[in-house]
Amino acid sequence: MVIVLVAMVVLGFCVILHQLFRIQIVQGAEYQEYALNQQLRSTRIGAQRGAIYDTNGKTLAKSATVWSVCIAPANIKDNADRQAAVSDILVQTLGLERDFVQGKLERTNSLYEVVKTRVEKPQADELMEKVIDNGLSGAIFLEEDTRRYYPYENFASTVLGFVNAENRGAYGLESYYDKVLSGTPGRTVSLRDSKGVTMPMQYEQTEPAKDGNSLVLTIDEKIQHYLEKNLEMGVAEHKVGNRAVGIVMDPKTGAVLAMSTKPDFDPNNPNEIYDPNVKAELEELNTAENQEQYQQALWEAQNAQWRNKAISDPYEPGSVFKIVTASGALESGVIDETSTFYCQGWVEVAGKARYCWVWNSQHQGHGQQNIADAIKNSCNPAFIDIGQRMGAQLFSQYFSNFGLTEPTGIDLPGEAGSIYYTANQMGIAELSSAAFGQTFKVTPIQMITAACAAINGGQLMQPYVVKQIIDPDGNVVSNTTPQVKRQVISEDISEQIRGYLELVVQEGSGKSAQIPGYRVGGKTGTSEKMERLENGEWNDKNILSFFGFAPVDDPQVACLVMLDEPDIYNAYGSTIAAPIVGSILADVLPYMGIEPQFTEEELEAVATQTPLVLDKDIHEAESILRIAGLKSRILGNGTKVLKQVPGYMEPIPKDSTVVLYTEEEAEGGTVLVPDVVGMNGAQANQAIINAGLNISITGTGIEGSYSIVKSQTPQAGTEVESGTVITVEFTDSTLGG
Repeated sequence: MVIVLVAMVVLGFCVILHQLFRIQIVQGAEYQEYALNQQLRSTRIGAQRGAIYDTNGKTLAKSATVWSVCIAPANIKDNADRQAAVSDILVQTLGLERDFVQGKLERTNSLYEVVKTRVEKPQADELMEKVIDNGLSGAIFLEEDTRRYYPYENFASTVLGFVNAENRGAYGLESYYDKVLSGTPGRTVSLRDSKGVTMPMQYEQTEPAKDGNSLVLTIDEKIQHYLEKNLEMGVAEHKVGNRAVGIVMDPKTGAVLAMSTKPDFDPNNPNEIYDPNVKAELEELNTAENQEQYQQALWEAQNAQWRNKAISDPYEPGSVFKIVTASGALESGVIDETSTFYCQGWVEVAGKARYCWVWNSQHQGHGQQNIADAIKNSCNPAFIDIGQRMGAQLFSQYFSNFGLTEPTGIDLPGEAGSIYYTANQMGIAELSSAAFGQTFKVTPIQMITAACAAINGGQLMQPYVVKQIIDPDGNVVSNTTPQVKRQVISEDISEQIRGYLELVVQEGSGKSAQIPGYRVGGKTGTSEKMERLENGEWNDKNILSFFGFAPVDDPQVACLVMLDEPDIYNAYGSTIAAPIVGSILADVLPYMGIEPQFTEEELEAVATQTPLVLDKDIHEAESILRIAGLKSRILGNGTKVLKQVPGYMEPIPKDSTVVLYTEEEAEGGTVLVPDVVGMNGAQANQAIINAGLNISITGTGIEGSYSIVKSQTPQAGTEVESGTVITVEFTDSTLGG
């Protein structure tokens, strides 16, 4: 029995030793990993995404701390009560679906399941309070992360872009500079007890997150606001069917001061459709039987509103391109200021008549012209002649020199290239059409960059949007300096071109862009799309555009506006796009500190009677008033002027404000006349202007230091329409009057 007992003990120890050897040696690494997985918790620490600022430091995009809510089903897999408690808390606090939570809880081998992301602090605090009260610390836990916010909502949205659910850049600058902005996430590794609760701090190791760098843009929030305001108004006024584009650029550096495509979207909620017309069409399509078609249409609509049309959609520029043709022809010596061109209203090219726009409207031509007249009149036959004098090789050479055969390389994603005929592909018909801006396509950013080269002294600049990258401590990581690609024309020819373009605004098709006190140059453009649609029909709608810049003698700012498919009869860039650019520049130039310098003729042309602007589109009305030396203020959300105050032919001093009503019942339509009797000139003027009224001054001693208001008409307390002229009579108080 002793022998048997010893043998059994030895055998038992052998079995135990064998098991220990298998567990500790053979499968040691496997069990060690299993133990570590049970004992260690690795928690991600989200890196703060860098901010995006405008050129003056205003925040356009920023990140804030949020939390992801996670559960560990493995810690409560054998406890039905704790599972039910977890489900109740998540459903009640976070509003989650119970089936969704139950599906997560059934993954009983998992210690990490994310149930909701981007939870704000108040909700996260409420959740964790319930977790602690119910003893569920090992079952529900938080993981720190960040969320992107855009304080100005849809402001510059097609430029900024947005981030996806993983906080990665999806479009725009957010995508192009994603690696710069993202930073590096950190991680905390800690030991947990048998209940899954984190053990004391000495068992914890943290690798801190490294926050991303920030961008400082060339875009100016004020200038961007002026651009967007006028584009939105233009889209509504002219029922633009395929969006509108605007770019404001510093012509000397290539820095983009503003860029917009309208309608656009809110990057805080980029999936929502913001064009009301498109939204209505989608809602009508959203039925049970049309779900597949609806989802496809929704996806297309979302991608369309995210597109930055200023860089991604080539278009036929039309007559704006004549700037490039004229520059190349003058620089090469093919023509000079004495060259002449005859326009009878049309010209035959390759057996087909090519008409001038003036023939279509007046059935006559421009007659004999020099190059200044041809540009001012935007004469197609003249530019067909110029293109043929240049020939395909020389024309193509300047087309390439002005940067139109390749993308500009601007620091934004999705830039498209141009579509054009090479010199070898270009016959007489293609050359003739290309000379006045048809039969090829360029992007708006290519067009404004080329036009700026023609007026800035002849230098083709590299356009850019980001001027600085700064680290989380505010230190400058890198600066963008203006880059000259090449000299395309001489300074003398550039000065000549500027003079011709000033004539366009003074006497030609760009009159609606005039701004009293400023020398403005520009060029209109109207092009026919003539594209075959998917249904086989032809799209014969127009693209209207205008390129403007100021001051002519020293260009500080340039602007290109393009309206794609305005729904308006007999539309031209001169009547539609030019007033929009004029309104933009009228806002931007004073903001940039560029003072007006009035000619003697302008000083003498003091407005004494209000022009008639009833039934005009808003931009057209603003243009008429601006040229008359008057300001305007709009009340209402309509697109046409229904009423004006002061009325037609009523007296009004120069530089006063005419109130334009676009709705019958517009808010702020009537005001009370302030009491200014006894005030000096500055006080009376300020009180009346602040009330939304205009002031007309009469009387004696107005310039004296003791001048005070003797009387006013209408009397104080009278209810009048906003914009009414208040006549005040001054007297010199030292005279006892």
